[in-house]
Amino acid sequence: MLSTIEQKRQQLAKSTETKKKAHFGQFLTPEKIAAFMASLFPDTRGDCHLLDAGAGIGSLSAAFLNRWRQAGFHFQKVTVDAFELDCKLIDHLSNTLEQYNGRGDFTANIYEEDFIHSAVESLTGNLLSRYRGHFTHAILNPPYRKLNSRSAHRLALRRAGIETVNLYSAFVALAIAQIIPGGQLVAIIPRSFCNGPYYRPFRDFILERTAICHIHLFHSRNKAFKDDNVLQENIIIRLKRGARQDTVTVSTSADDSFSDLSSHEYPFDRIVSPDDPEHFIHIPASPEQGASQLSPIIRHTIAELGIQVSTGPIVDFRLKTHLRDMPEPNTVPLIYPGHFNENGIKWPIQGMRKCNAIEHNANTAKWLYPNGFYCVVRRFSSKEERRRIVASVVEPEVFGEAAMLGFENHLNLFHRNRHGLPEFLARGLAAFLNTTTIDEHFRRFSGHTQVNANDLRRMKYPNRDTLARFGKWAADQGAPSQEQLDIKLENLTA
Repeated sequence: MLSTIEQKRQQLAKSTETKKKAHFGQFLTPEKIAAFMASLFPDTRGDCHLLDAGAGIGSLSAAFLNRWRQAGFHFQKVTVDAFELDCKLIDHLSNTLEQYNGRGDFTANIYEEDFIHSAVESLTGNLLSRYRGHFTHAILNPPYRKLNSRSAHRLALRRAGIETVNLYSAFVALAIAQIIPGGQLVAIIPRSFCNGPYYRPFRDFILERTAICHIHLFHSRNKAFKDDNVLQENIIIRLKRGARQDTVTVSTSADDSFSDLSSHEYPFDRIVSPDDPEHFIHIPASPEQGASQLSPIIRHTIAELGIQVSTGPIVDFRLKTHLRDMPEPNTVPLIYPGHFNENGIKWPIQGMRKCNAIEHNANTAKWLYPNGFYCVVRRFSSKEERRRIVASVVEPEVFGEAAMLGFENHLNLFHRNRHGLPEFLARGLAAFLNTTTIDEHFRRFSGHTQVNANDLRRMKYPNRDTLARFGKWAADQGAPSQEQLDIKLENLTA
């Protein structure tokens, strides 16, 4: 049964235009992921009322119902409410659900309408609403698209007391609001809600109303929806409405084959720190705690270090008339991520696709920094790159007599009141950030494919003296290997 659905999903994934996928923000669930999601629900007796919002062709409902028909659940009766807005998928959805009919114990209701508006009408008590949701279970692969603050969806959500910035978090919040006490939700969603200020109200909504029971993490961030070429770090999460928060199961697999599936139990304070006002959700990749968690030395904010971190201020297309391919009189170096490699920094680069210089004049002066030592971190990592954080040191002698430097917007830079740092502090910051422990720690709380200045501000660091000693050691080594960096951090924090 599911193999037929999977064949249809693969066909639609190949034939559906990228523009249409982006419009609906929906990517159909692969068979193995659907089956895994259905397997996460504990067995339950009685009647089941299942919500599948953004149902597509019914892959998730089918996985859930297939488990039921194979005695994985012991329901007396199952009712499915499936929402799908794409009219071209309705016939496929209807055919999928019809396969489970005929025994008198199954009812399928297909709603070809906007789930957000329908759910809000139900929650706010509109007597004219034909839809009434009181679900025991919800299984979701919700659409992914940003919500404008003045959009009809955002205004509707506010009527239901929900404030969020993306369709996927809106769907999950509305589903939670309609699940009965003790009911359960399993959803595959982007990891981005786990941190960041914009998702704080959504995190609070989840934590106030549900217990986090299970989180599944894919090691590879482009495998969950590989047929659609989605570069997004997704997780699968199981929540229980109105339950007491207990330990959390965190499982991992390299990809959607689940061939190397492993799982561990964690106390909740390893997932959400009781001292964190932002309620960031951390997802441990392994039961071992890294040096960043074990050592009391790594506890300082960058404000306590007396430094700042900012996004590179030069957005090249906005200053295009002032850019120059190579240095000329009255120009200063313009630094891009492409100027850095494993051996340090190389500038200028002849034939580089990006410009090497920017004019120093009244229009550009406010965007420039004095030449000096800086630690810079690339904002974006390439697809499936080994490291998320890639830090480098800007060395002033590379730029000769240049008095000022331009930092392009794809870099973050550590500075001291818009000036350079002491040399060994800059080198120590780069060495610290390039350790495996710190990269893994960052991945646990950030699901983004980028590293933002805010992410770096929220991290904790050793004190200035420790960083300077790390930087002096790194300078003496020349180009320390990854193993040497990791061992040195262990020794510094022991």
